[in-house]
Amino acid sequence: MDRAGSQYIKMTQTPIPKLVVQLSIPAVLSMLVTSIYNMVDTAFVGKLGDSASGAVGVVFGMMTIIQALAFLFGQGCGAIASRKLGERNTEAASVYASTGFFYAFGAGLIIEIVSFLLLDRLVFLLGSTETIAPYAKDYIRYILIAAPFMASSLVMNNILRYEGKAVLGMIGLITGSVLNIAGDALFMFGMHMGVAGAGLSTGLSQMVSFGILLSMFLRGKTQCQLDLRRVSRIPAQVGDIVATGMPSLLRQSLNSLGTVLLNGQAGVYGDAAVAAMSIVSRIIMFIFSVGLGVGQGFQPISAFNYGARKYRRVRQAYRFTLLLSQGILTLFAIAVLIASGSLIQYFRDSAEVIAIGTRALRLQTAAVLFLPFSVVTEMQLQSTGQKLAASVMSALRSGLFFIPALLLLSHFRGLAGIQEAQPLSYLMGFFTAIVFAVGFFRRLPKEDEDAGADIS
Repeated sequence: MDRAGSQYIKMTQTPIPKLVVQLSIPAVLSMLVTSIYNMVDTAFVGKLGDSASGAVGVVFGMMTIIQALAFLFGQGCGAIASRKLGERNTEAASVYASTGFFYAFGAGLIIEIVSFLLLDRLVFLLGSTETIAPYAKDYIRYILIAAPFMASSLVMNNILRYEGKAVLGMIGLITGSVLNIAGDALFMFGMHMGVAGAGLSTGLSQMVSFGILLSMFLRGKTQCQLDLRRVSRIPAQVGDIVATGMPSLLRQSLNSLGTVLLNGQAGVYGDAAVAAMSIVSRIIMFIFSVGLGVGQGFQPISAFNYGARKYRRVRQAYRFTLLLSQGILTLFAIAVLIASGSLIQYFRDSAEVIAIGTRALRLQTAAVLFLPFSVVTEMQLQSTGQKLAASVMSALRSGLFFIPALLLLSHFRGLAGIQEAQPLSYLMGFFTAIVFAVGFFRRLPKEDEDAGADIS
């Protein structure tokens, strides 16, 4: 049996609990290592002072913009390619994969050029104060240089996940993150580059990850092939990628806008407030990364079996993923609630940062328990091609609830309102997800169908 045939059997016949766990473990490990890097980076930079620590939060807004475009093409081409593989149409899958990869690299290059031309203004648009801006510029230069590699690496990782080969993607991401941590210590302190060293380390590690992931495709480890000649010039196919990836673009873009607005609102209360909210965001992302990793293991199963018309497996995978991610997130949340003050202190031993960050962290950790249902439902909609529903839900959960809540609560409740805005948006997203989940499963056929041997 050829590689495509054995992969088809694996994705459509392996018991769902076993398959979800198999595909989730490398995704969870990748997310955890990436989050650990983010927290170590924050802790290292925090040793340089409140302004340098605030710069991490500011530059994080630019990184989410790069990631937004990467996920637009990566999730878009990956989900479609997975459904095509479920239909046993490998050539069509390669066309979508190649299109997503090269478009993402081009988008990253455009971001790099435009951002360098507007660098002085850009750092303030991202939420810098006068004291944070010099550190932010030192950091962001290297991030911008690596932008095309960062964007296309995320596309390759998504394609690997959607093929059901998350282990290959994990190798590239974890190697880059480990090098990043080592590079922080070397450049920031060993070579006394300060915050610029953190940026250089991140940029170099992204390029290393790019090389490792690209080698997976060049060495024939994948079903999809990346080939410039396969890049689609058909508007409908490019539009399909964009429409399918739109929930990811909205999620990342609104998260980026929310980060910028959060930095701006927190900046009214000084650099300590910006640093505190930045630290809280990194810790929450670490907790959430576990549930997100489980969801990423679920997405290829949902997309592949939906393409193969194995609808009972789609339902079973959704239920199992929801229970698993909810259970794991609850355990992590309990641990963080108990140790919230100590965690903030680890990143920045400042009384003001600890006081602001501890309350925000406790509120967000309690509210994060409402996220698994929202996120798994959104992933279900996106992976099965429910473009409009997935986009609307993503926009509501990621920003259209948070941004008004932030602006209103900060106006009426000051710093306390800034701390309360994100938890409120999580809660509102949970109730919205109920409506979308019920609608989707009412429309989903209850019986499986024969997908045929080769559907174009």
